[in-house]
Parts: sequence; structure tokens; C-alpha cells
Amino acid sequence: MGLALFDLDNTLIAGDSDHLWGDFLVAEGLVDGESRKATNEAYYRQYQEGHLNINEYLAFALAPMAGMTKPAVRTLQRRFMQQHVEHILLDAAFDLLQKHRSQGDTLIIVTATNTLVTRPIADRLGVDHLIGCEAEFKNGCYTGKPTGTPSFSEGKVTRIKQWCTEHKTSLEGAIFYSDSHNDLPLLRAVHQAVAVDPDPTLRAEAKRCGWDVISLRN
Repeated sequence: MGLALFDLDNTLIAGDSDHLWGDFLVAEGLVDGESRKATNEAYYRQYQEGHLNINEYLAFALAPMAGMTKPAVRTLQRRFMQQHVEHILLDAAFDLLQKHRSQGDTLIIVTATNTLVTRPIADRLGVDHLIGCEAEFKNGCYTGKPTGTPSFSEGKVTRIKQWCTEHKTSLEGAIFYSDSHNDLPLLRAVHQAVAVDPDPTLRAEAKRCGWDVISLRN
């Protein structure tokens, strides 16, 4: 029994929920279509290339939520799940989660995507523990700003260590599954690293380090 840690986007699901959320906001008419889509694509390329400024990106990603109440966001979440997430869920991901659940492991999704997007996905996957970038909430509504340490790159290590301290446990024996080279800091911090449908940079590093490489794609 130990910690089983999972990246979310392009690991447990066959797509990037953060990027899809941006497209969803455009489709819902909540943001300017052309400029928003172009900026969203530019940030996604930066993420893929490994030089994303996470604080700058979070300010962009969360700005449309400014002034929204929790019920209003929940309505958007339900539509987003139905329209964009259900068809990218992976049977093999559910099987992997169940394997670790059966072993008595504590399952935690550790994602750089904000929790307004990822909490419903974690619930759908049956994972109670979620570490993601947090949206500030004040006076009954979201401010459109991030709060706390972003769970991106080295920030994932910081956040999971904070979680371990709060829950009086450690990373000893922990396993982490990810598709992205952006997660190399946490992959190197755990007992067992597993590359899942990895990008070319992570695939090369996994080969060099002797890490397992698996696929969850149907």
C-alpha cells in the first residue's frame, strides 16, 4: 500500500482538458473567439515545448471565471463534461485505477490544470484526492485569479510534499504515471516512474532511466 500518483491530461484521458476548456469557453460565447483561440493555442505550444510561464497562463485561463458563482461554474462543468470529456475517457485508465485501488493504494491525481476543470473529471474517474492549480474564491464568487503554488513542473513536487505532510505520509514507495516531460521533476522524485503514451522527450528519458513505458489508449 502506498501512493499512486497520476497526471491527468493525455495520461488518464485521451486529450488535454485545459486546452479543451478554452475551446469550450469560445463555443459558449463567454470569451472572444478568434483572439482567445489563438492565445490558447500559443500557450499549448509553449507547454509542449517545455517553456510555459504557468503564472501568466493561469491568469489567462482563469480570467473568464471572474465574478462567477459556484452554481454558475457547476452548470458550465456539466456541459463541458458531456460535450468534451466523456468521449476521451479511457477504459484502460479505469482499469489501471482499479488495479491500484484493489492493492490498497491511495490514488491522487496531480495536474497542472486548474481544479474548476479537473474536479468533475477526477470525480468521474472515481479519484477522491486531487492536486491542481487553485482558483481564488472571495465574497461568493471566483476572482479570476490563481491562488497558492501552481502544481506545474517543480510545483507538483512541492504540492505533493505538502499533501504528504498534511496527511502524515511520505513519497516512500510512491509510483507516478505521466505522459509529459514537464513532469520530470516529480517522476524523478518518486520510487517508480511510469511513462504513459509519452511525448518524445519523456520517451527518451524513460529509456535512459529504465522506466516502464505503457499505453492506455484504446
